[in-house]
Amino acid sequence: MSETTDAVRPGRIPKWMRRPIQTDVDYAETQATLKKNGLHTVCEDAKCPNRHECWNHGTATIMILGNVCTRDCRFCSIATGKPEGLDLGEPLRVAEAVETMKLKHVVITSVTRDDMLDGGAEIFAQTITAIKERVPGLTVEVLTPDFWGRKEPLYKVLDAGPLVFNHNVETVRRLQRSIRSGATYERSLSILKMASEYGDGSIKVKTGIMLGLGETNEEVMECLQDIYEHGVRLLTIGQYMAPTRDHAHTKRFVTPKEFADFEEAAYKIGFDAVASGPLVRSSYRADKMVSA
Repeated sequence: MSETTDAVRPGRIPKWMRRPIQTDVDYAETQATLKKNGLHTVCEDAKCPNRHECWNHGTATIMILGNVCTRDCRFCSIATGKPEGLDLGEPLRVAEAVETMKLKHVVITSVTRDDMLDGGAEIFAQTITAIKERVPGLTVEVLTPDFWGRKEPLYKVLDAGPLVFNHNVETVRRLQRSIRSGATYERSLSILKMASEYGDGSIKVKTGIMLGLGETNEEVMECLQDIYEHGVRLLTIGQYMAPTRDHAHTKRFVTPKEFADFEEAAYKIGFDAVASGPLVRSSYRADKMVSA
């Protein structure tokens, strides 16, 4: 494991970051269903490298509350601006789409909606409830914004009963201000802690970080310890890839061996399930992590 501060030259992508694109009937049907219902997926909007694998296996991450974010994080490719008004029919359309796609596990996420008093928590809750009523037995995971660190909107989401609550810390403490617009390390840790202490503790708490932004190994290990101490037990660690030249630069490509070392270290800290690898993203193989 090592650190570098020189930005990766454009086009220099190591072989372990390349993967063949495979599509089949499940992928095409998933894409068609989402389009028909006027829904967005973070898989497409964030250009996730695993979207074909996930869709081919009948899993998806659906993005609610529009596709325009009120924050401008330097790692994210989702558009920033003034979002449109609420779509009150969205929860039902999401539930109908999930039923049609015959998903085994669904992740519901959203852009950050600082323009809304509850940050979109009510729509999150309605979507979870609609899915559970429409498809009993389906496991539901949420990946939420930080809700400005407020307990009330967080608990509104948790009251709806997702199996997994995910909120990403994204990077180490030192890089937060330069990478995450409007967010703080302490606020994210606070949200994760509140989620871990909610109810009887049956909701699994998850977070993810990206490597390749200029962090040191010591900072990564400190971050892992911090999030574990705040109640997180499910963890994803992946490679940061700059969406465009206007975003934060990719400082280096972390090798598969280094990712394996971090995974081993995380398990030694005490995490129940860890997905760590160059192509891992927040929702990668999320259906398999829920059994941890």
